[in-house]
Amino acid sequence: MTLDDLRVFVAVCRAGSLSAVARDLACTQSAVSQHVKRLERETGVSLLERHARGVVPTEAGRVLQTAASEGIAGLDQALRRLRDLVDGEDGVVRVATGATTVRHFMSEAVVAFRQQHPGVSLEFRTESSSRACFDALAGSDLDLAWITLGPPVRGIEQRPVVDLPWVLALRADDPLASRPYVEPAELRAVRLIRLPPHSTSAACLDAACADLGVRLAFDTSVADWDTALLLAELGLGRAIVPALPGHAVPGDDGPLRLVPVRALRPLSVGWAVRRWDALTPLARAFADTVVDSCRRNAPAL
Repeated sequence: MTLDDLRVFVAVCRAGSLSAVARDLACTQSAVSQHVKRLERETGVSLLERHARGVVPTEAGRVLQTAASEGIAGLDQALRRLRDLVDGEDGVVRVATGATTVRHFMSEAVVAFRQQHPGVSLEFRTESSSRACFDALAGSDLDLAWITLGPPVRGIEQRPVVDLPWVLALRADDPLASRPYVEPAELRAVRLIRLPPHSTSAACLDAACADLGVRLAFDTSVADWDTALLLAELGLGRAIVPALPGHAVPGDDGPLRLVPVRALRPLSVGWAVRRWDALTPLARAFADTVVDSCRRNAPAL
């Protein structure tokens, strides 16, 4: 059993496909299969179940996947810290983010960090959701992930940075645009643009509405917050979205208006890491710079 065997096995479990991992590693599917077979011979148990659409770990496979993921992540982070000790200020900080995260939450911090640490490389990996960010963080050499806070995830620490109040995005000529605020109950009969399906932010909005006994209706769905704002600006619907840093609330310029939605529990966003006390000094410095920037520019209703 080698470290490469375990890395390949974890990658196969995450991708659900031997061929996909073979493409990523630029090797043959047979070579990937040999890594898994070697682990199965040494453990004496079947680790994968093969189906028409790919593979999934068996119960034993899930046990090994969890342990291997945590061990590999810890080893990678230790190796990173050793390299940073050798390289000094010429290190790398690797961050997983959503599609629009850097622009809304990190643009000011990236500039400030680069001025303070000109020799450090920043690498951003775009993921489609907070869940994907968790998976990337657990199975790679990433330092940090920016996420919408949700339920606990094994092997991951979540740290809130800023709470985002909810606003109703609509065109300036909409009858509701001149209101100082709206109540969630007023939106029961309004057809809305839905936040990304199955996303943590959509689940948090549903839960916040359920707390108030309100059920919303939707006729359109989008892949990210920016698309919801764009459709609202074009007059193609209304959207309940989190108030983002840098957006005036209520909005008073241009065709878009942002009207506060009262009484809804805000959306918490922040950092996820494997272990805060194991972060490299450079990764911690970047995380702290983002925290300072977000809290300074946090939207207020």
